[in-house]
Amino acid sequence: MSDLILSSTQNNVTTLTLNSPQTRNALSMELMGQLRDALVAIGDDTSVHVVVLAAEGPVFSSGHNLKEVRGADHARQQEIFDLCTDLMLTVQRTPQPVIARVHGLATAAGAQLAATCDLVVAARSAAFATPGVKIGLFCSTPGVAIARAVPTKQAMRMLLTGDPVSAERALDLGLVSDVVDDAQLIRATDELATKIAQASSATVAIGKEAFYRQISMPVEDAYREMSDTMAKNAVIDDAQEGIDAFLTKRDPEWKGR
Repeated sequence: MSDLILSSTQNNVTTLTLNSPQTRNALSMELMGQLRDALVAIGDDTSVHVVVLAAEGPVFSSGHNLKEVRGADHARQQEIFDLCTDLMLTVQRTPQPVIARVHGLATAAGAQLAATCDLVVAARSAAFATPGVKIGLFCSTPGVAIARAVPTKQAMRMLLTGDPVSAERALDLGLVSDVVDDAQLIRATDELATKIAQASSATVAIGKEAFYRQISMPVEDAYREMSDTMAKNAVIDDAQEGIDAFLTKRDPEWKGR
């Protein structure tokens, strides 16, 4: 693993840490590619049940590395933003839940990365912003993730003003799932990850994929699709084990299948 992405695993939870504090964890092409590749590898590792995405330094991520954007021709710009899109889709397609552990600022594509994660635990002092409009580069790709997390008018307010949103306000809007005191950020995130990791990894993988597949469907189609998904889920080994364990009042022994 490159030193741009640090990796550690404990109790079936892998923490991937953005490690470019000197650039405020800017999402350079190299960093984005390495993070994407790390997530792809983790997706094939059945011993990992949850991923935590964290960052070194004073901020979570300042977004794209503007030194790469400045002066680049259209083909290069397309390459940068296509790679960013690939990374965001990889986060969503990773079978394991991905929890962002956010401190400091998460701005532009950094806010996009946090919003794309399945859960976001934010320090009380953290803030989120999409300030691209202030430098003539509207945060259109961050808007994809933001608009799927918060109400439309609030998403547009973030995108049109670039004003930072506090962690508490982000919680009210639905942009984050948990807000904790700064000193408790690591502990609270670890406790949440450990709790989720206790579930069947096979069941969680089915559920995560199905959730994102159904969320944009018309309700009748969603129910039809999810009925089929639950029927398929119900016959896997872990579902039958879990049901039997519940009925016989014992702890389940997951097989991951």
